[in-house]
Amino acid sequence: MKPWTISPWTIPGNRHVIYDQTPPNRPMISRICLIIPPSVFLLDERVFMSLGILKVAAVLEQEGIAVEILDLSGISNYEEVLSVHLRSTVTQCFGLTATTPQMPAVTKIQRTIRLARPSARIILGGPHVTLVHAAVKHEHKRGMVGRAARSMKQLSSMFDVLVTGDGEMAIFEALRDTPSALVDGDNPQSPLFLKGSAIENLPFPARHLIDVATYQYSIDGTRALSMIAQLGCPFGCGFCGGRMSPFLRRVRTRSAHNIVQEMVHLYHTYGVTGFMLYDDELNVNPKMVSLMNLITDAQTRLGVEFRLRGFIKAELFTDEQATAMYQAGFRWILVGFESGHPRMLDNIQKKATRDDNTRCMEIARRHGLKVKALMSLGHPGESEETIRATRDWLVDVRPDDFDATVITTYPGTPYFDEALETSPGIWTYTCPTSQDRLHGVEVDYRHVAEYYKGTPGSYTAFVYTDNLSSEQLVHLRDWLETDVRDTLSIPFNGSNPGIRYEHSMGQTGLPSFILRASETAMARIVREPPRLLSSG
Repeated sequence: MKPWTISPWTIPGNRHVIYDQTPPNRPMISRICLIIPPSVFLLDERVFMSLGILKVAAVLEQEGIAVEILDLSGISNYEEVLSVHLRSTVTQCFGLTATTPQMPAVTKIQRTIRLARPSARIILGGPHVTLVHAAVKHEHKRGMVGRAARSMKQLSSMFDVLVTGDGEMAIFEALRDTPSALVDGDNPQSPLFLKGSAIENLPFPARHLIDVATYQYSIDGTRALSMIAQLGCPFGCGFCGGRMSPFLRRVRTRSAHNIVQEMVHLYHTYGVTGFMLYDDELNVNPKMVSLMNLITDAQTRLGVEFRLRGFIKAELFTDEQATAMYQAGFRWILVGFESGHPRMLDNIQKKATRDDNTRCMEIARRHGLKVKALMSLGHPGESEETIRATRDWLVDVRPDDFDATVITTYPGTPYFDEALETSPGIWTYTCPTSQDRLHGVEVDYRHVAEYYKGTPGSYTAFVYTDNLSSEQLVHLRDWLETDVRDTLSIPFNGSNPGIRYEHSMGQTGLPSFILRASETAMARIVREPPRLLSSG
C-alpha cells in the first residue's frame, strides 16, 4: 500500500494534520465509539487518562469521522453503563484499547457489545494485543506454536479486527468496508508505522472528548496532566513488555519545540502548570538538556512556574541533566532500580549496577530532586537473601517514595518469549548468563488480573523461582513494603473508591464525564446531568 503524505498546519495552541491526498480506500464506516476500559486493579483510576486512544480519536475527528468516547475509568458498574449507551447510540462500530491487566474488563465489555449488537464491528488495539502479536512473531522465528499463538487465536475469535502497534494510521485500515482481521502497525516497513516527522505532525490527543476535570493528579500540590514526549525504550530488561516490538522498543522523538507547544496548549486550555511526562526513559534522548532549557524558556515567556515529573534511566543520569531538570520545574523523578542485589540486576539485564543506582540517588539529592524508586521481585534466582538485599538498599539510600511489585511474565517480555514449557501449564525461563530460572504459570489474561500490584494481601503471584514459591514471593513483597515504609516513614498510597452510576427509569443518555462526542456525533446523543451518583 502506498503511504499518503502529510503536511502540518497550525491553529492556536495545537497542531493538526491534513493529507496531501485522500487516504487510499477511504473507510466506509463514518462513526465509531471508542471505549476506555476501567482499570479495576488500580487504587485510583481517575489519575492518568488513556492518551493512546485519545490520539486515535484526534486523527479520526480530523478526517471528519464522528467519534464517541465512552470513558469507563473508575466506573464500578461499567457493564450496566455500557448497556445504557448501547440502547441509545446508533453506532455500529466499537474500538477498545487494553493493557494486559485491563483484559478481564475488556472481555466483559466485548461480551456485552456482542450480545446487544451481534453485527457490530469490534476492534481491539493497545498494548496487550501488540505484545501478544510480537510474541507470536517470535514464536514463529523459534519454529514453535506456543501460548502466544493460543492467546492470539482467542483474541481473533472475540474481535473482528485486531490493531497492533501505532494506531493513528492503522485505524483507517480497520474502518475499511472489508478490513483485514489483523492490521499490523508494529512493522517498521509498513507505512502504518510512524516515522520521523509524522509523529510530531499528528494532532495532540483529543482530551476535549473526556472530562479532564475528573482526572485528579498533582505534583507537589500543583495540578498536573500527563503527556507523552517520546516513544520507546531501547533496553532489554527481562521483565519488560515489548522488547520484541519495534513500536515499544525503538526510540522515536518529537522536537523539543513540539513538546513545549503541547505544554503551552495544555496551560492555555486547561490552566494546568503541572506535567507528568509518561515517556519510558526521558534521558535516552540525547537532546534532553536542550528540551529542559526550552521548557524553562517557555515559563519565562508565560510568566508562570511549571512542576514536572518523569522517568529516567539510572546509569545515564548526570549532574548536567539534573540541573536542567530542576530549572525546568522537575521536583520528582521515577527510576526503575528494580533490585538491590547485583545478581538480580545482572539476571534482569538491567545494564545498571547497584553502584549506578546509588550514584543516581546521590545526583538527585544534590539537585533537590525527589525520587520514587520502582522495585520489582520475582526475577530468575530470586531468594529471601536477594529480597532482603533490596530492602537494605532502599533503607540505605532513603528514596522519598517507592513501589514494589511481584513481576508478571507478560507476553512480549523476554521472560515470556524465551521460556519453554517444562511441564503442563508451567513455562520456565533460564537466564543465559547465570542459568538461574524463573517459572511462570500459564495465565488466560482475558479473565485473570489478580497478579497486578495493589493493596498488600489482595493479589496473587503467578511466578516462582527455585528458591521461593509464589506464596513466599507475595509474603516477602508485603513484608518489604511494610518494613521499608515504617523505617523511612513513607505512608501507604491512598485509594479512591470507584463511582457507581445510578440510572433511573425514564432517563436516557449518560453524563458528560462518561460520554462525550465530536461535533459531528453530538446531535445524535442525549445526555443527562451527572446528579445521580454514589461512591462504591
